[in-house]
Amino acid sequence: MAIAFDFELTALDGARLPLAAFAGKALLIVNTASKCGFTPQYEGLERLWREFGPRGLVVLGCPCDQFGHQEPGDAAEIGAFCSRNYGVSFPISAKLQVNGADADPLWRWLQREKRGALGIAAIKWNFSKFLVGRDGRVIARYAPTARPESLEDDIRAALG
Repeated sequence: MAIAFDFELTALDGARLPLAAFAGKALLIVNTASKCGFTPQYEGLERLWREFGPRGLVVLGCPCDQFGHQEPGDAAEIGAFCSRNYGVSFPISAKLQVNGADADPLWRWLQREKRGALGIAAIKWNFSKFLVGRDGRVIARYAPTARPESLEDDIRAALG
């Protein structure tokens, strides 16, 4: 049975990003976009990373352009946007797909592990979030409308 730490992404800079490097930490995995109504959530995600990172939380942004073409930029543009506008310092993957035949294997696994509203597996929009425990198993799935600060109690519980 797979756990989150079995997967590998490509980092925004093209380097390997094995999730095994985060083994024993809790993960908050989010599909992000730079031109979405939810884009200001980057600020809250960065705050969670800064506050809870020292206690073992890794926020992981995964840019995706599958919803309304809201992440049109290349890696350099995405990185510059996140840094300039929101001071993002948490890890960001290369742009990927979260739905369909070309969905990243991590995102296919997340959807199988925790379905959304009405039991639907597919990611519905940007800024869908998954909280993964220190054991690599999915604890919760949150809708794009869930503001990062609303996850704090669940994050505290996941960190122990």
